[in-house]
Order: sequence, then structure tokens, then C-alpha cells
Amino acid sequence: MKRSTTSRREFLRLTTLGGAGLALGGVAFGAAEGGAIFTMPFLRIDPDNTVTVFSKHAEMGQGVWTGLSTLVADELDADWSQIRAESSPTGPLAYGNLAWDPSGRLQATGGSTSIFNSWLQLRAAGATARAMLVSAAAARWVVPPAEITVTAGVVAHAASGRRATFGELAGAAGRLPVPDAVVTLKAAHAFTLIGREGLPRLDGPAKTRGREPYGIDQRLPGLKIAVLARPPRFGSTLKSVDASAAKAIKGVVDVVAIDRGVAVLADNTWAALRGRDALRIEWDETAAETRGSGALLAEFRRLARSDEALDVVQRGAVDAALAAATTRVEAEFEFPYLAHAPLEPLSATCVLSADRCEIWAGSQLQSGDVLNAAAVTGLRPDQILLHTLASGGSFGRRANPASDFIRETVATAKATGGRYPVKLIWTREDDLQGGMYRPMNLHRIEAGLDDRGQLTALRQRIVGQAITLGTPFAALTVKNGVDVMATGGSAAEQYAIPNCHVTWTNPQVGVPVLWWRSIEHTHMAFSKEVLMDELAKSTGQDPLAFRLALLKDNPRATAVLTLVAAKSGWGMPLPAGVGRGLALQESSGTVVAQVAEVRLVDGALRVDRVTCALDCGVAVNPDVIRAQMEGSIGFGLGAALRNEITLTDGRVDQRNFDSYPPLRMPDMPQRIDVHIVPSTNPPTGVGEPGVPPIAPAVANALFALTGKPVRKLPLQGNGDMPNFPSA
Repeated sequence: MKRSTTSRREFLRLTTLGGAGLALGGVAFGAAEGGAIFTMPFLRIDPDNTVTVFSKHAEMGQGVWTGLSTLVADELDADWSQIRAESSPTGPLAYGNLAWDPSGRLQATGGSTSIFNSWLQLRAAGATARAMLVSAAAARWVVPPAEITVTAGVVAHAASGRRATFGELAGAAGRLPVPDAVVTLKAAHAFTLIGREGLPRLDGPAKTRGREPYGIDQRLPGLKIAVLARPPRFGSTLKSVDASAAKAIKGVVDVVAIDRGVAVLADNTWAALRGRDALRIEWDETAAETRGSGALLAEFRRLARSDEALDVVQRGAVDAALAAATTRVEAEFEFPYLAHAPLEPLSATCVLSADRCEIWAGSQLQSGDVLNAAAVTGLRPDQILLHTLASGGSFGRRANPASDFIRETVATAKATGGRYPVKLIWTREDDLQGGMYRPMNLHRIEAGLDDRGQLTALRQRIVGQAITLGTPFAALTVKNGVDVMATGGSAAEQYAIPNCHVTWTNPQVGVPVLWWRSIEHTHMAFSKEVLMDELAKSTGQDPLAFRLALLKDNPRATAVLTLVAAKSGWGMPLPAGVGRGLALQESSGTVVAQVAEVRLVDGALRVDRVTCALDCGVAVNPDVIRAQMEGSIGFGLGAALRNEITLTDGRVDQRNFDSYPPLRMPDMPQRIDVHIVPSTNPPTGVGEPGVPPIAPAVANALFALTGKPVRKLPLQGNGDMPNFPSA
């Protein structure tokens, strides 16, 4: 790998400086104050020789604290045992997501961009800190900096035998002038921590011992617990409320109306819930969504056959190619609404005064949450202090443009006059019945193959709600009226098909939607990859060979497919009653292929084995990558088997995990093998790309086993396959 150098000018472009003391390239050393050496914004070195890395991205279980710390620690030449991690302060000028906004104005975690956008930035922070420590040592020992080495957290001069720790040198380093010299980043062969197997996760000990503070764990003197009564139908508004019975319940201290419902505040959660149950509320449902799932699906089908559509992809002459096709396949795919259902329910805590608003929450979208809190309170954004805590899962739910749970918390604190700290808690029922969802979708596809079995034409109609249209993110994600987060990842985009026409219709539905782990790729990969197997079978071709022919100009995808085929034993005989299926998808810059082996036992589906291969560029933390692929397979499989949000007369039917069941242990594949393609390219996304291939891989395995294509999710009771048990 070619050596990478970062000049001071380039580093200043990569990272906006800020904080106390001397700052360079995201590193600031200050003089000791009360025995502590403080730094901003990306790391701190304390006298006890610990190095704390400040993570600008939210830790939600995906391992980002470990990943970002690895980038800093490797270039710093620190010993892993001295590394700590914690969430950074909220400050987009220092901690912006450079993948979402290269100017660094937007602090956010999502789209599997954390390592990708930090790759150069945090490595340069570590390299700059190292250079300053070396300069401090050289000045102290009166030796040339070139003669000094740094190894595993020890700064040394071999000729004189002098040695010092980072903690011993940090104060002196902070008093040196900012170096103007080029900061050289390591070549790949020199990495000591990046790519290392078995590197312990930094958040592992606290989480396994129950000591990691999550948003829902926040405690403050005088804290009151709030729960909110929200409308039973989306779009309803409050008409009237009688709170007399609620206020009579022991422990209830207040009942206040806010724009999203009625908040009940109490000394404890149980009293708050009882108080909410005692409210007598009348809702105005004039503008409410009152349709059920059946009516919505019928409308989606109508739209899929109408002219109400925008062009997404258009090339070649698809009508002529379909007319000339020797073989044609038509298919319709149905996808339900899906909830995020993170294990830790939504919550936030707020302390509000006349000139300050302090919030504690598991936030994925700090910049938006700060702006929305400012809008609710009437304060300036710089008067909002948001503390980002670890989240017990999110999958996109804690990053929504409306900042729903943040706004509700702040609005409740404002309505109570800021007399006490407020912690708002969403119950599981609150989130399943009144949250935000992966959009319901309907895809209609026509495909044509010529007399040689080559795919020559594809027409696809997508009907599904926009996610970012009408939000502040539209400037980044909406092109010519098309929301890429509703339409990306189709076969027309990922395979070399000469004649394509993909269109999208945004139905007018009152159900709130949001990005869900891997966003549009969850449904696009399914229709795309299930179609590939149907097309291959229609002409007697092997599904792997069929895909490889369409990817002859895509070496990354070809390499991933070839690897997964070899590792899974593709083409080798299977035991009787076992089916094998393949799926491939590129999302978040990462190519992932999966092969599933399934069987039916008394009509119930069992996934015996999943083989996964991926190309994600440099594998910063191989163990974390494997864990993310395994977790993604479980997450995606749970949704594929049983999960769906349905509506009856506009009301969500599911309430808790009894009716929206998570994946059970017996459903998890007995064996998962993950294989990472070696690469020296910059790292790409990992947290989400493992989700899209699993559902189509399982569906294709069922197709191979039964001969019946699966075009509807979830698999349970969809009419295509047996009615799998609900738990």
C-alpha cells in the first residue's frame, strides 16, 4: 500500500479544530489542571497514561467505540490496554459526519458510515498526537526526533536508554507549537492494531457486567418519570382530556398536554403508567389515517399499474427488448411495514431552565436533535447541551428528522415549567403502535431473456413511501423528485442489464416511516435476488453462473460471489430435504453475498447454515465485522420469518413481542461462517450490509427445495409457504 501523508493544511480540511488547549488535527493538549490533562476533540491523555478516544459516533452495539479507537491507537502507537472510549460532546463543527456532509456541519451516526468517514480523520489525529509526543521527548532529552521510537505506548531513545510514557510527556507536548511538517500515516503493512484478530472490544466489560449507562438508566435528584398518551390513529390530534382520575393516583405529580399527546408525570414509572390509563381523552380524527393493511395494499397495486410514477433508472429500449424476449418472467413482491423494536425502549432525560436545556439520550442524530430541542424551547442551539449515551440497539429508530422522543421530552419539561428533571419513557407498546416504520412496499417486475438465456430487459414498478422527502435530508437524498432511500439497490443498478426502466410511486399514506437497518436495500435486495433465481431456473441455468455473467465487469462482486461459493460448497450434493440458496447485495459501499441452507421440519422452516462473504475494504476490526454479519443475519432472519406491522382501520395490531416476536434461539442458524475478502482499499460500511441478503438467500433456498417461488414477506402464513409457528 502506498504511504499516505497528511499535511497540516489537508488535516485542517479533514477536521475542524476546537476545544481547550492547543489543538491540531483533532488533538488538543492542555496544561495539567487539577492533575488532569484534557484534550479536544478526539483524544485525551491523562497522567495515569490512559488514552481516552472521544467517539463522534453513537455506540449502539455495533462496536464503533472500538473501531474509532483502533484508528487513533494504531497511528498513536499506543498499547491497547491503555485505550478507553466515550462519546464525544455534541459539536458538529468538530464531530460532523463527513460522509453525510463534507463540511462537517452534521453530527450523526447512520448509513454504516462511521469508520468510512473517520478513516483518515482519526488516523491523522493519532499520528499528529504521536508526532507531538515525540517532539516533546526530543526536546526533553536533547536528541533528534528521528532517533525516537514509539512502541506499545512507550516513547524511547535507544542510544541513551531513555523511556517515557504518554502521560509523562503529554503536558510538555501541549506547550509545543503546532507542527507544520507533514504527518505521515502508516502503510498497511505497518499496522499493529488495525486488522488484528482478537482485539477486545472496549465496551465489552461494562456491558457484560451491567455497568454501562444507557439512556434509560439516567438518574437525577428530583427526577420525574413521564409517559405520553398518543393518538391511537396516526394523524389524530387532541380534542379534550379529563385528567381528574389520573391526578388522584398516588405518585402522579402532573398531567400536561403537549403537541403530540398528553404527558403524565409521576414519582415512578408504575404510577405514571397507571395515571395514563386513567386519562379520559377524546381525539380529533378528522385528518387520521383510517385504512387497514388490506386497503393500503389494494391502493399500492392500483398505483403499480397506473402512470403515477417517476423515473428512477432508464436505459436502452425496454419495451422492444421485452417484446423480443424468448422467455419472460413477471412477478409481484409484497413487503410489510416493519418496526425497529430495539431492546432498550426509547427514552430521554431533560433539565430545563430559562437559559439552558440539558438532555441525556441515546441519540443517533445529535445535530437534528439539538435544533429540534431549540425550536421547542425557544433557546439558541448553543444553549442546548446534549449528552450522547450508549443505546441498547437502534437500527435507525433513534435517528429521525422529527426527533420525536427528544421533542416530547423537552416539550414535557417546558410544559411543567422546568420545575424538575423529566425522563420520558416509551413502552414497547408505545413504539410498536405509535412509532415509525420501515415502509410497506409493492414491487412489480417484468423481465425478459433472449434465446441464449441472457437477461436483456427489466421493467420494475416500485410503490413505497418516501423516507426523506419533505425533511431536511431531502437536499442530500432526493434527486429529480426521487427519494433514493426508497428506490436504491435495484437489479437495474447492480447488474449489467442493457435495457431497463425502473419507476417509483410515492403513495399518500398517513403512517410515519423511517430508515430501518439497511433502508431501501431490505426490500430491493429481496425482489432483485429472488428474481435472479427465478430467471436462472426458467432457462435451466445455475443461479451462481447466471449472476456471474451479469457481473463480468464488476470485479468486487465477482470476487465475493466466488468466495462465498467456494466456502459454502456451492454445487456440491446436499442431504435429502435440504435446499440451498444464494443472494448478493451491495450497500453502504460493501458487497455481501450469503448462501443459506434450509429444511422443512413438520412444516416449520429451519435454517441450518449461512455462509457469508464480504468485501468491506480494510477490515479494521475483523472480530467486530464477523459479529456484525452474524447479528445482521439474525436481525434480517427474524424479520423475514415472522415480523410485520399490520393495521386495522388505521390502528396498529401489534402491541409487544408476543405479537411482534423477535428471533428465537431455535430459529438462529446452527452455523454461520463469515469470510472477509482481503483488501487495502479504505473501509466501507459493516453495520447494515449484512441484513439485505439473508431473506432472499433463505427464500431462494426454499425455492430450490420446493420449486415454489417466495414473493411475499414475512414467510409466516404468506400463502407461498407453510404457516410457520409464531414463536
